[in-house]
Amino acid sequence: MAFTEWVSLSARFFEGAGVAVMVLGTLASIVMGVARHRRQSGESAFRSFREKVGRSILLGLELLVAADIIRTVSEEPTLRGVLVLGLVVLIRTFLSFTLAVELEGHWPWRSAELRGVNPPGRRTPPGQRPRPAEGPRPPEAQPPLEH
Repeated sequence: MAFTEWVSLSARFFEGAGVAVMVLGTLASIVMGVARHRRQSGESAFRSFREKVGRSILLGLELLVAADIIRTVSEEPTLRGVLVLGLVVLIRTFLSFTLAVELEGHWPWRSAELRGVNPPGRRTPPGQRPRPAEGPRPPEAQPPLEH
């Protein structure tokens, strides 16, 4: 098997994996959502279902972008091919970004700040102490579970 055939097959594998993650993740989310709906309120079950489906789509999109990147190695580069690939990657990346914002509820670059951790390269303002990364909390310090 030639290198380009192997790379092309790898890209197909990533595409199949991306689609499978989205489909199987959505099906698993439906099953878990129905089970959760029986135990909890409808709004809580819906929120959980929506988050699980969103995460499945997000992971699937990341695999599809990986397939597109791999495919650039196997194909003969033409201006049209590069433009189409760039547009597809741009659209998928935009979808991934907006989906991440939707799921997390904030801009991705605010994640460390909201967790109370200074991101790498960011200096602590004068007069403030650096905030350490949060590790696992002891059981007595964790909030009570809602039923």
